[in-house]
Amino acid sequence: MTRVEAIEVEIEKLSRAELAELRDWLFERDWDQWDQQIEADAAAGRLEGLFDQALAAHRAGESTEI
Repeated sequence: MTRVEAIEVEIEKLSRAELAELRDWLFERDWDQWDQQIEADAAAGRLEGLFDQALAAHRAGESTEI
């Protein structure tokens, strides 16, 4: 049995409230990792191309203000 399979077995034993707590924790963890990746990409300049494309599209009238 893999670690993931063992975890799945334990998750099946959780109450509804415990499952909700675990789900919230997993979502938070995932978003935190996403934020860290975005920050690292921005600091390394990997988002500059996307910024340039968005700015060019805006200047070409291909966007609307929020």
